Amino acid sequence: MKFELVATDNGSSARAGLMQTDHGTIETPIFMPVGTAGTVKAVHQRELRDDIQAQIILGNTYHLYLRPGLDTIQKAGGLHKFNGWERPILTDSGGYQVYSLSDIRKIKEDGATFQSHIDGSKHLFTPENVMDIQRIIGADIIMAFDECTPYPCDYTYARKSMEMTHRWLKRCCDRFDSTEGLYGYNQTLFPIVQGSTYKDLRIRSAETIASFEREGNAIGGLSVGEPAEEMYAMTEVVTNILPKSKPRYLMGVGTPMNILECIALGIDMFDCVMPTRNARNGMLFTKNGIINIKNEKWKNDFSPIDETSDLYADQVYTKAYLRHLMQSKEILAAQIASLHNLNFYLWLVKEARMHIIQGDFIQWKNKMVVDMAKRL
Repeated sequence: MKFELVATDNGSSARAGLMQTDHGTIETPIFMPVGTAGTVKAVHQRELRDDIQAQIILGNTYHLYLRPGLDTIQKAGGLHKFNGWERPILTDSGGYQVYSLSDIRKIKEDGATFQSHIDGSKHLFTPENVMDIQRIIGADIIMAFDECTPYPCDYTYARKSMEMTHRWLKRCCDRFDSTEGLYGYNQTLFPIVQGSTYKDLRIRSAETIASFEREGNAIGGLSVGEPAEEMYAMTEVVTNILPKSKPRYLMGVGTPMNILECIALGIDMFDCVMPTRNARNGMLFTKNGIINIKNEKWKNDFSPIDETSDLYADQVYTKAYLRHLMQSKEILAAQIASLHNLNFYLWLVKEARMHIIQGDFIQWKNKMVVDMAKRL
């Protein structure tokens, strides 16, 4: 994987870049739709590619490992062949899912033992087999196995967890570097910075992660319940340390406002389930503010979902119609709303990139974060 900086913003740490993978080039900053089980919920791959123009999507190691299972994915020729997505894919390591299974998992030095949420069967994730699993899934970018700490988190626990994540990273790198991809294209491994909301731990972790000199770096353990100000503070600490010549991925973030603020801090890559999850519950993000399409006020509003959008669904369907579909619990409601929100997120990072290159990003960002937070 190659990364090239195209432009930097004078008023902030925002950057525009190009990431080259064997499945295509990614323009950064970028938002990556989350396809947990090999699918971005309620959205066809053709719509992702042609309507939303997604450049990269996510798959989830934990979920794909359990179902359909590695045998099926390998027989298909990897996740790209299995789900029909020809552009880049990133897989997370399963560390966050193991963290979320707090009642049915045990974490030790060797790895994490957990019970399947599907059938209760027991499994072990180690740094080594998580590399092997992600080799089989076949994503272009794979993540190191880490422990994601909760918020709030005791300092001693956060420190010990971070140190174990660093030891796990060494094992991940050793395994990754001693194996090869299975499908004839290159994969790259990103380490993950941890350290909860403790500045000294984040500094230590960022310095340690940077010392591994991988092709990109990620920041984990944020957007887990801490105030936004804490997330921004820790992100800034870390981006000041991670090398400027490599892409920086802030995992699991976030709202449109979070994304713009973190672009300003020097983040290049984002993912979050929020656009699709909130869409299924009737929340639409727009450049003018947030719409709860279930509200009575939209019942007889026959204007397009978003007059300013170039998305087919935004132009053809009205707010009143989408509200009716939501009230009727029609599957099409989730499809339309998910398309809208994902298109908005991709539009947002594309606009951010344009303003970084133009040199007026910070002024544009400051106006956008105010407008987007309004309730319409």
